[in-house]
Amino acid sequence: MSWFSRVRNSIPLIAKRDSTPDNLWHKCKACGEMVFAKEFEDNLSVCPKCNHHDRIGAQARFGMLFDDKIWEELPSPVVREDPLKFKDSKRYVDRLKAARAANVGNDALTNALGRIEGHKAVVGVQDFAFMGGSMGMAVGAAFIAGTERAIAEKCPYVIFTAAGGARMQEGILSLMQMPRSTVAISRLHAAGLPYIVVMTDPTTGGVTASYAMLGDVQLAEPNALIGFAGQRVIEQTIREKLPEGFQRSEYLLEHGMLDMVVERKDLRARLGSVIDYLMAAKAAA
Repeated sequence: MSWFSRVRNSIPLIAKRDSTPDNLWHKCKACGEMVFAKEFEDNLSVCPKCNHHDRIGAQARFGMLFDDKIWEELPSPVVREDPLKFKDSKRYVDRLKAARAANVGNDALTNALGRIEGHKAVVGVQDFAFMGGSMGMAVGAAFIAGTERAIAEKCPYVIFTAAGGARMQEGILSLMQMPRSTVAISRLHAAGLPYIVVMTDPTTGGVTASYAMLGDVQLAEPNALIGFAGQRVIEQTIREKLPEGFQRSEYLLEHGMLDMVVERKDLRARLGSVIDYLMAAKAAA
């Protein structure tokens, strides 16, 4: 211990460094400003300085979305794990164990049933913290289970997407979830029920190429990265410089790929209005 540290620790009026919480401050990933963690959390994980919408998990999403913070989490479907016995620098089963130890959910997609502005809805949330929100057999099965529960409850299915694409450790089996989810959406439509998509940062790859772009209404959070291939790959392919803000929510809204961009604080009210309108149209049909 240095002389300065010994003197500092001997003065009773100065707090010991060990007593300072490690999570007192949050550094914004966009603007780099330091914000009190409590203030950041109270602001729904949105930076009060630059309005950057940080990534959040299913539990936080459900808490800010459902009326009175009441919801029923739906059980995760059981699927075969590691069907290809995949191994790179680590075994796939070890990656799954590590992801489950660091996160609440069993896999990247969690469903819950509750009410949004008084309207019953099944909501699915992809968590990017779980292996990049990647779409594998478990995500595909959870998506189908969510639509089936919505049909049984005669209510909309709302999906919050956040993914880096298909899960490479499951190969072709992960890509098969794209047509499977499309069929599930068709069944939802056949029952006359709305399918609503809210794209969050980032929504890319096979998820974008399937259920993320098939909503009756397409919403997104501000400045979310949305696309299929990466910007650098596109630039190398077409050999042109892409426009400013390409693959961001506001650019896609301007070019007709989104219906609206909604800030997180307004999402519950806006979804309530959309569900109210769509369910009224269904009743009148």
